[in-house]
Amino acid sequence: MEARKRWFIVVCVTGAIVDVLAAIQMLVPRLFAATSGLDSFHPGSDYRYAMGMGASLMLGWTALLIWAALKPVERRQVLLMTACPVILGMVMNEIRAVHDSFLTATAAAPIWLGQAILVLLCLYSYMSVVRSEQAPAARPG
Repeated sequence: MEARKRWFIVVCVTGAIVDVLAAIQMLVPRLFAATSGLDSFHPGSDYRYAMGMGASLMLGWTALLIWAALKPVERRQVLLMTACPVILGMVMNEIRAVHDSFLTATAAAPIWLGQAILVLLCLYSYMSVVRSEQAPAARPG
């Protein structure tokens, strides 16, 4: 069980780090533009307002993942909520951005790969903790 808890903690901390980096990118439009291949991106106050709200939520999710890491068994559902709706919702938003020609599929592809890895890690970690809770305790011998 201890190895599964450690793995859960690693996944939570990894998610928290990704969230902090995303929040920084949201708060610094030039950084977003540079990492998204948007050479002539000049956001207005509406974009800055929306990203400020989004960054606040992203930082809140960072705190939630750290909180979950402190008690992996009791708070394991946080990883399910991280996978869906959070990450899968972001994927849907990025698909729309590509469809609307705001982002290119080439720029979105590495993001989607990272998100797919995070979803798989979240689901694997959640299931590992659930299975370990359902397994009979080993007898001292």
